[in-house]
Amino acid sequence: MTTLEIRRPTPFVAEIWLDRPEVRNAFNSELIAGLRQAFGELAADAQLRVIVLGGRGKTFCAGADLNWMRAMAGYGWDENRADAEVLAEMLWAIDSCPLPVVGRVHGDCYAGGMGLAACCDVLLAAEGVQFCLSEARLGLLPATIGPYVVRAMGEQAARRYFLTAERFDASTARALGFVHECVAPAALDARLAEIVAALVANGPQAVKACKQLVKDLAGRPIDAALRAETARRIADIRASAEGREGVRSFLEKRKPAWKAT
Repeated sequence: MTTLEIRRPTPFVAEIWLDRPEVRNAFNSELIAGLRQAFGELAADAQLRVIVLGGRGKTFCAGADLNWMRAMAGYGWDENRADAEVLAEMLWAIDSCPLPVVGRVHGDCYAGGMGLAACCDVLLAAEGVQFCLSEARLGLLPATIGPYVVRAMGEQAARRYFLTAERFDASTARALGFVHECVAPAALDARLAEIVAALVANGPQAVKACKQLVKDLAGRPIDAALRAETARRIADIRASAEGREGVRSFLEKRKPAWKAT
């Protein structure tokens, strides 16, 4: 797989690197298919606890590859629809991955790259990085990435940046809530390591359940059905082997089994 580099620095951590630095890690059909496959395979790894998504070279992701865009320029409606559905499924594979995904945005992040960033559960960006939803400049729109980007930055911010296609920097992305932390470039990897270590230290099944809980709670009214459902979920996890081990290890002042290994 020449468009991606996949590393396993520890049994618990996987790194997926966009590896097309010569074209600023731009999307083509091979990269899209590779990302979908990689996230699908890693999601099924019972030992894995966290996935890091980053980019090689100077740019995180510049959106669509020019050669890929040239090919699409000759497509009819049916071909464009099929092509867009492949991209939509790749984004869904990232967003629906049960494992926590940490994004490392070390360089500029445009168009489709914004979709990748928006699918991450934790997003770190280096100071000075530029973000842009540039589609409208080309007479297009950020449709397939739209649901994830609107969720990540909010409707009001999306109204502006979808329409104007303005660039905005990492500090603005942080203020909008799109980026969780904005750090000096030299400190990016150290902070990333701290986030990864925090995730690995937690109960692996609890982390997955927490990720799903956020998705299931977002936008729902706090009615009797939701109160009952959340009570059931905490009862389920308290009664689970991991939940029992976590509480027992806390009371006994020792490391839980998942951390000891």
